Amino acid sequence: MFKALRAAFGLLTRLPVRPTPLDPEAVWAFPLAGLVVGAIAALVQGAALALGLPAGPAAALALTVLILLTGGLHEDGLADCADGLWGGFERAGRLEIMRDSRVGSYGVLAIGTTLLIRWSCLVVAGPWGLVIAAVLSRATMVWPMSRLPHAREDGLARLSGRPSGRAMALAAGVAVLLVLPLAGWSLIWLLPAVALAGHCAAMIARAKIGGQTGDILGGTQQLAEMAALLVLATLV
Repeated sequence: MFKALRAAFGLLTRLPVRPTPLDPEAVWAFPLAGLVVGAIAALVQGAALALGLPAGPAAALALTVLILLTGGLHEDGLADCADGLWGGFERAGRLEIMRDSRVGSYGVLAIGTTLLIRWSCLVVAGPWGLVIAAVLSRATMVWPMSRLPHAREDGLARLSGRPSGRAMALAAGVAVLLVLPLAGWSLIWLLPAVALAGHCAAMIARAKIGGQTGDILGGTQQLAEMAALLVLATLV
């Protein structure tokens, strides 16, 4: 258990945890990494609100902390997906663009749009919404990781391996148990929303590049987080 936690936190966060190779069956710990980074960011948002800061700046601070805690890992993946999947005309070209460290117009627009959506939802949903979205979205990453083949012969995703269906189900179960006290009956709407986001991300990746990469997983997390926050903002 400790090894799985260390691998998940070392991979998905910038917390001072010594990285260790990820056993693909240890992806059940992904939601726990989301819980910790989400809770820290939510505490910042809650403290800012308690000190009298308006909801908008408080939500912006929370997002800033969240990005710092993850090193912008998932945002970077989303930007690379947007540039590669829509900027290339064939599979090899798309993969090459996704590997390029430079960010193009599609990537900039994707990051800007997702930040705006997440911020505006956090203004309404509040700190608990950030925790719920952080946990569920990191569990959703396991869906394309498990169900899609690797699109490359190298890279972070291939090194991480492919989790089994059992590991995927365990990650989902851990996520539900973690957020159930916070989300309650809203899980009836949250689970289909994040599942749909993960399924759409996987289908696009399969159609465009024939599989998944680390960038695809990061983009999936961002889509699932947006889906969860949109649902929570609607239910408030």
